[in-house]
Amino acid sequence: MGKIIGITGGIASGKSTVTTYLRQQGFQVVDADAVVHQLQKPGGRLYQVLVQHFGQEILLKNGELNRPLLASLIFSKTEEREWSKSTQGEIIREELAALRDRLSQTEAIFFMDIPLLFEQDYANWFDETWLVYVDRDVQLERFMKRDHLSKEVAESRLSAQWSLEEKKSLASHVLDNNGNQDQLLDQVAFLLDGGEHDDRD
Repeated sequence: MGKIIGITGGIASGKSTVTTYLRQQGFQVVDADAVVHQLQKPGGRLYQVLVQHFGQEILLKNGELNRPLLASLIFSKTEEREWSKSTQGEIIREELAALRDRLSQTEAIFFMDIPLLFEQDYANWFDETWLVYVDRDVQLERFMKRDHLSKEVAESRLSAQWSLEEKKSLASHVLDNNGNQDQLLDQVAFLLDGGEHDDRD
């Protein structure tokens, strides 16, 4: 059975920088968002469920999902968020579990990048959890810049998720990304090297 490490963060916290680096080092990284993307393609399990729930208006002319519209429909109402969390969440969990079980047969160590790792109770899947952390104001600024959002929209999206502050106490290791990319990757290299110090304080 391989060692499994869960990686999480928040919107624009720098998680993809960490996962890109891990892949470059030759590690397998399961990207939960990419798995969801596959499942939401025409004919995929989530695609069918979403069209059934929201109707044809969430489709573009080419039959693909209109993702911005879908995101706004889910984010706009608490009950839609709850529906999405339970219905989509269950299908995603099944798919990720199958991938996890397959990789644990062949890999000595591998990673799973799951944005809602703590919120959706994935923590007990992992031997360790790594949180990519940034201060709230840095996160907000990076998010606005990355997705070209107004401060108001960016803040409402961030407040729909647990804060990185809340996740800090739950993670085995905290990777501080308030500095530059090299500083972040130095921390990753340290952990890969068996570094055991705890950066939570």
